[in-house]
Amino acid sequence: MHDFDVIILGAGPAGLAAGIYAARGGLSALIIENKAPGGQASLTAKVENYPGVQEASGFDLAFAMLNQAKSFGVKVKTGTVSNLVLKGKDKRVVLANGKEFTCGSIIIATGAASRPLGVEGELQLVGKGVSYCATCDGMFFKDKTVAVVGGGNTAVEDALYLEKLASKVCLIHRRNELRADKILADRIKSSSVEILWDSVVVGLVADDKLTEIKVKNVKNDSLSAVSVDGLFVAVGQIPNTSFLENADEKPRLTDAGYIVADEEMRTSIDGVFAAGDVREKSLRQIITACADGAIAANSAIKHLQNKQ
Repeated sequence: MHDFDVIILGAGPAGLAAGIYAARGGLSALIIENKAPGGQASLTAKVENYPGVQEASGFDLAFAMLNQAKSFGVKVKTGTVSNLVLKGKDKRVVLANGKEFTCGSIIIATGAASRPLGVEGELQLVGKGVSYCATCDGMFFKDKTVAVVGGGNTAVEDALYLEKLASKVCLIHRRNELRADKILADRIKSSSVEILWDSVVVGLVADDKLTEIKVKNVKNDSLSAVSVDGLFVAVGQIPNTSFLENADEKPRLTDAGYIVADEEMRTSIDGVFAAGDVREKSLRQIITACADGAIAANSAIKHLQNKQ
């Protein structure tokens, strides 16, 4: 007898959607999250592209998903996974505090984390001028000068968010064209945000906190110094799959560390599914994470029915 039919690792949109669909499908479900529920979605200042929701903060949207999952009887626990048993019919999740839970299927929805620039001294300056979350730390830079690194949706959204707080915002992008959606690209080009094209950050200058960044033009190799109080990094993500190192068997991963799963969210291990940003996919958005979670739960239901 298992403790739960399905255990879901991660309480972001993918994990919460999986919990909702699993519970509605008659499964007992446990969601385990090592941080705050909501994942990266909860750090998004404004969500405008979730169908049926004209506009909402990512936190409010994620909190609504959490309450909905709980209303269907989904259990949510906080903990860090230290070991996994994925082989065979009986799965087991072991937490760092020693607690163990057994189940018949597992859905991995652990998402991804912000990728650092890799510049010397960067990690030492986190909290001292360097940040990976504009909505978390933006208020600390009210009426100050900040820079954002990146050219995708997150970077542009961060720059536009910071424009309302900081006295000056600079967006630094290594190419001469943004990767962000056209609506966002058009919005930032008509804003007061200064864009440094074809540029990368190659150095950080600090006393007790960040005071300046060294910027290199990738076309002519020229160097310039930009005085800033804050640097917000939005250059991509790293999948949260390091915990799989302690599993008795790892699902197949890409070279970048993302989990390989088919359109039914099935991984290379029977009874183990993947959903959301942790999965290799072409589009990582709240809506695609929710869709992944729903499909993964449906696949888990079918898997358990076939094993009876």
